[in-house]
Amino acid sequence: MHYLPNILFVISLALGIGFFVRNIKRLRSSIFQAKPLEVNDHKSERLKQMFRIAIGQSKMVKKPIAGLLHIVVYVGFIIINIEVLEIILDGILGTHRIFAPLGTLYNVLIASFEILAVGVILSVLIFWIRRNIIRINRFIKSEMTGWPKLDANLILYIELVLMSLFLIMNAADLSLQQMGADHYLQAGIFPIASLLLPLFDSFSVDQLILIERTAWWLHILGILAFLNYLYYSKHLHILLAFPNTYYGKLTPKGQLTNDSQVASEVAQMMDPNFDPYAAPAADAPIPEPFGASDVDELNWVQLMNAYSCTECGRCTASCPANLTGKKLSPRHIMMKVRDRAHEKSTLKRLGATDTKKLLGDYITPEELWACTSCNACVEACPISIDPLSIIIDMRRYLVMEQSAAPTELNSMMTNVETNGAPWPFNQLDRANWTNE
Repeated sequence: MHYLPNILFVISLALGIGFFVRNIKRLRSSIFQAKPLEVNDHKSERLKQMFRIAIGQSKMVKKPIAGLLHIVVYVGFIIINIEVLEIILDGILGTHRIFAPLGTLYNVLIASFEILAVGVILSVLIFWIRRNIIRINRFIKSEMTGWPKLDANLILYIELVLMSLFLIMNAADLSLQQMGADHYLQAGIFPIASLLLPLFDSFSVDQLILIERTAWWLHILGILAFLNYLYYSKHLHILLAFPNTYYGKLTPKGQLTNDSQVASEVAQMMDPNFDPYAAPAADAPIPEPFGASDVDELNWVQLMNAYSCTECGRCTASCPANLTGKKLSPRHIMMKVRDRAHEKSTLKRLGATDTKKLLGDYITPEELWACTSCNACVEACPISIDPLSIIIDMRRYLVMEQSAAPTELNSMMTNVETNGAPWPFNQLDRANWTNE
């Protein structure tokens, strides 16, 4: 019975990590159902981009209040993971504060953890007020109802509970240290927990041990549960922000990627030996469609973009089409790509029939053609997500596979074909204005 808590802890840890590994495998399968893409160039430049944007939070602070609050939460969670490591080792080995022999360093760490925990709690409360009381416009758009709204608030509640449990655990521990309870050695400096001591004056040693152990278990089990909740939440960006910024575009802003199918056909036609009337070889592969109508016709970086989306809404708040009342919301585009990727991957894993498409069932042509290709959404995103590339690929499919361009665009392309310019004027008349 003496080792029962350790056994239960190891089982809980194994289950938590096991489910996390399973979820990561499913996530990887969902992302790599897309077309392959080689992104191995400019490694040093990509590393600098990742450190600047994902670790340095350079794009977050463009909105100073939200940026600074996010940095507090980000740093708090990163550093407090040192404390989680101690809890895991204590749970496995049956020790208590195994890092206590670090002495002064341990005291500094514990004090830092507590100050950061309070910083996280205050930041989370301000985030909750901004989202639910002030109701900032980008948080109350039509796509932010139902699960997206609940998910955003659940994350805040989870963070609040985890940090509160950490401080309660420390306060009960400090009380037990001062009482000289067995196994509770004098270790750590507790600037915040010490302020909570009056709340524990009336408790006995046994009651304090129960409080401390309950907070300890709930804290670590909550972290394991949160780890597995990430797969179902917008907070996957905690993990994906780093690869997403690493593989982000390095080309000049606004530069579109050439369609490989179009480039291949143009290269063939430029070949003097090319015969446009020759029948394809019997074993020739079926040509891929132009553009994309579903997630498996996008590339894997685009799907990783979708799974990395934080749903912060900065892209939609910057979108001129959305601001003028058009149906387009870049955030909603990424959310729908993610939902479709998850659905398609799940159906494939279960061997179920899939009758839907991203284009039509999730994203409408009206949304795609509302885009002005201005790149504002890409510039606004704090972790280098590129909704524009997906919109362009889907518009290419509409134009080149379905001939479903808007009338205005068809007229322009006809003019380019016949007159060499977008305007409906004969080339011979182009300079007539100079006669005036």
